[in-house]
Amino acid sequence: MNRDADAGKDASESESVGATGRASQGVDRRTVLGALAGAGSAGVAGCSGSEPDDAATAALDPDRLDELAARFAPTLYFDAEEPWFPTDPRPYATEEDGETVVDGFAAFDGYHERYDEAGEPPNPTVFYNGMRYEDSPLAVVQFWCYSAFDQFTANFHWHDWEVLHVFVDLDTGDPQLYVASSHSRSVPNNEFLDPDPDVVPRILPELGSHSSTLSINEIPDGFRRVGEEGLLADITNTTIDTVEDLLGIPIAYGLPRDEGARLPFVVPEYEGEPIYEHPDLPAVTEESLVDGALTIRSLDALRSPPTDLPLRETGIAFRHRERSVEDGTADGDDAALADEVAESVVEYDLVESAELEEITAFTGPQLSFEFAVPEAVEDAVASHITTTGVPWEQPRYENPALDVTAGNHRSELAARYDAIAAEESFGDAAAGALDSVVARVTQATESDEAPDGEGLTTTDAGVESFVLIESDPEAVPTFAGGVAVANGVPEGDHRLTVNGAGRTPHSEELTVSADDSVTTAGVDGEIPLVARENARKVELSDAESNADLTRTAIEDDFAGRIYDSAIDGSDAAYVHAGGAYTTEVRDADDEVGAYRVNPDPAGTDGDSSDDGDDDGNDGGNEDGTPGNAPIRIERPETGAAPLAGYVADVAEETRAAVAAAAEGDGGDDDDDDSGSGGGSGGGGSGGGPSNAVNGLERALAAAVDQARRAEERAREGDAEGTERQLTNVLDRIARIEERLAAAREGLPPGLANATGKRVEQATKRVEQAQNADKL
Repeated sequence: MNRDADAGKDASESESVGATGRASQGVDRRTVLGALAGAGSAGVAGCSGSEPDDAATAALDPDRLDELAARFAPTLYFDAEEPWFPTDPRPYATEEDGETVVDGFAAFDGYHERYDEAGEPPNPTVFYNGMRYEDSPLAVVQFWCYSAFDQFTANFHWHDWEVLHVFVDLDTGDPQLYVASSHSRSVPNNEFLDPDPDVVPRILPELGSHSSTLSINEIPDGFRRVGEEGLLADITNTTIDTVEDLLGIPIAYGLPRDEGARLPFVVPEYEGEPIYEHPDLPAVTEESLVDGALTIRSLDALRSPPTDLPLRETGIAFRHRERSVEDGTADGDDAALADEVAESVVEYDLVESAELEEITAFTGPQLSFEFAVPEAVEDAVASHITTTGVPWEQPRYENPALDVTAGNHRSELAARYDAIAAEESFGDAAAGALDSVVARVTQATESDEAPDGEGLTTTDAGVESFVLIESDPEAVPTFAGGVAVANGVPEGDHRLTVNGAGRTPHSEELTVSADDSVTTAGVDGEIPLVARENARKVELSDAESNADLTRTAIEDDFAGRIYDSAIDGSDAAYVHAGGAYTTEVRDADDEVGAYRVNPDPAGTDGDSSDDGDDDGNDGGNEDGTPGNAPIRIERPETGAAPLAGYVADVAEETRAAVAAAAEGDGGDDDDDDSGSGGGSGGGGSGGGPSNAVNGLERALAAAVDQARRAEERAREGDAEGTERQLTNVLDRIARIEERLAAAREGLPPGLANATGKRVEQATKRVEQAQNADKL
């Protein structure tokens, strides 16, 4: 998965895929990215619309190109488990119909055959290209690395191309900007402005996928997103300056396993079988892929996110063959560092990419990755594919400034060189022109503040996830512990799906507006995922209802709103079995309904079903995994009746829990709160904690009674009676609040907390019922 893969979506490049006969066969809750405004993080690759009007380019003088290529040839520090190193694709080229092509099967198998025979990476090669902007001292040397295969967690493909752009001032000889390719055009590149001219560029390729992180600081094989402990940051990308909890965090992919985040890799399959079992790949075995300690068969193969995956360690270093430890220059210092840090050093050849330009296509059948998408009947599977193209047919080959994805960097280049267009939509002022979808993926876990199994909190994800927007066939990986940024999302309605290893999928409908520079996904930019072992599926459909549903939301008693999505009549979402929820529905008239969903409410002997005809909350008492019976809301309604019914349900659930807590206390008081009137009694607060708890239970029972009567009046079409009963419900809720204050000492802390939160929720729903136009 790489930037070249994204470029493959261009028509000229997609034509090169499948050309052979074989191909034709088949943080906390407030840690959100609410905006990137003020930071100018839009880059050319992330913006819709026309390209900037940069100056024309021409090939660099050959002698100057060779000089600059030798000087800036990067040293690459690979992960200890890396299988695919930069090589020369020409040994695998064949002639087909008068054209030179490199077949994916031939390159993949041939590479491993040569590797096994030699015991070392075959034909170590880095290719270079140079362009100069006309009437300007600005030039760029590009270093292209070809790998035979790409195995990333959410994408696989043949022929992986990665690039490092070195922007150089020809007058001074100083480098101006490094741009190292990331995973896709939706994810900003890793970039560094004004690097030290006396330090050789260093690249840390991502394991398996080879996306390139820069290493600028004094630790040659380590990545730092933010400078600390006297070390420079390794990127100078735009930071988020408008979200308090993320101030100063650069927006770029980085290197998750070097930042302490887990990232499992997935076994690639072709036609339903592991790729190493294909008969056309005799030299490829299971051991040819990313090591099994880091690998899973699929994202849903685990019941919980992995916690024991090894972090990144350096293995082989690649350095330019002409560098020598003995020469006493920066080259020598770099060579000595590689010898010191890496397990072994491989010397590569520098070859001008012009020698490859006779290759017209890199071919091979599409390899897809499947995303699970929650749906009300049965989860769908959405396949996405990524193609690869020929570098010398891409616009950035001739205009490397197109690959500058940080707006602050483009603005700075434009300020220094007239050749780079200072267009607002591509520079520092691009915040107003962003077309980004942003979110932070977290994990839902049980809260210590809630009753056992009845309340959630959200915490840092720990394992990176993957986001797929239906309009783009390429998945976007999260970075920096769960940050998702997808640039270049077109205006209109989209479905966004998030998958993660060992977690159930999240999917939502969202609208990207031309008037908004940033669209936040999830709730306030946060998307909590649930471990599969703890997940329960909530389903609803208006197929047997009179309501025309357009939106769904789910709120946990403690974590608050955790899901909110537009829908078209039906919806499904996974929730944590250890939470207690309010499911809200809205219809085309913006009328509201609410339903209680509690997989394991206290005081009900584990029976989470409701006998009412309307909510259909039939969850059973299984272990919570997605394979068990879902919790269904069969005939969702909107208006005063379902809202009053919800209040009755949540009050009864809480009454049962309070009664269970009070059982055996023997308390008594004379206050009778079970009637339908609004009278005031005084026993509960004066007879000690047990009497107060009993008084709270009776107040809850009275609220249940009044809410049921309100629901009955609404269903009878009695608007006046409904309003009267709803007023009585609010009176009873006020009594509950009084009784709760007196009973707190006699209740378990979690239950007291839950009661308070449910009272707030009930009050909100009564007020919605009073304001409803529909009974």
